[in-house]
Amino acid sequence: MFELVLLVPESSVEAVSDALDVLEALSVSVEDADAQTDHEQALFGEPDMPSPKAGWNRSRVMSLFSTEAQARDAAELLQAQEFFANCAVVAIQKVPDQDWVRLTQSQFAPVEITPEFWIVPTWHEPPAQALQVIRLDPGLAFGTGTHPTTGMCLKWIASQSVRSDGSATQASTTPSTVSEPNPVESVGTHMLGRVLDYGCGSGILAIGAAKFGAIDIDAVDIDEAAVQSTRANADANRVQLNAGLPDKASGQYQTVLANILATPLKVLAPLLCAHVAKGGYLVLAGILERQTNELKAAYAPWCALEVVDSHDGWILMTARF
Repeated sequence: MFELVLLVPESSVEAVSDALDVLEALSVSVEDADAQTDHEQALFGEPDMPSPKAGWNRSRVMSLFSTEAQARDAAELLQAQEFFANCAVVAIQKVPDQDWVRLTQSQFAPVEITPEFWIVPTWHEPPAQALQVIRLDPGLAFGTGTHPTTGMCLKWIASQSVRSDGSATQASTTPSTVSEPNPVESVGTHMLGRVLDYGCGSGILAIGAAKFGAIDIDAVDIDEAAVQSTRANADANRVQLNAGLPDKASGQYQTVLANILATPLKVLAPLLCAHVAKGGYLVLAGILERQTNELKAAYAPWCALEVVDSHDGWILMTARF
């Protein structure tokens, strides 16, 4: 495999990338050509904030081809185009063979939610102290346990569980992850009751609720791929839940979980609150600290949201009905 490396000004990146696609590049990636220098540009987008610039002043465009001849032909054809006038060919180089599966897997280690509760990819052994484990591999749907919002939701779920002897489980106060029974199955009785996971993504919150004793769990998402992912992950973890599109949510629940983003959470306020049973909990995540008052105001007609956890600029909000 050979890599064609180009130096491209911002105005030409889209045209060059499209041309590489037509030339049947196996992949095309773009990065800041001035990274790690005084001219580096940070481009970050945040919810409810103006969009950043479309690109860097100078970009390094890298494309992969199966053979050196294909890479050289692509370079020659690009150099003959008018849009390539201010661009340059930096290199055509062989890419060392790698075990890409093993390399990708090495980037995903077990994630601690609490000392006894972990999320563990299928290629890892659970930690010795893990009494509860969610087995989950990275996929197309959001929710692998590494994001602070997912971790806070799972930690809250674990904190609500009650053991069969009546004693409450203790959730760690440090950011954590999730795991699957090792060999302990769901922990006795529960306080979660009937659960709705709205915007379920990979189904990780619904699966976590099942591990900690929830019953009659509905996991819904507007994305059919997420629904399929949730079903597959539930089967892999040997838990029972009902996954479907949002119209599958019906009636009231003792626990309603929604880890989305602030804007859709505000829009969904009347719908989510209508699903919470008397004495039940609403648990919201995907909210930045600076959005706290916006969410409180949006939900004020139905409940009093409070911040119960925070991590890396994100917060977890709950309300008791």
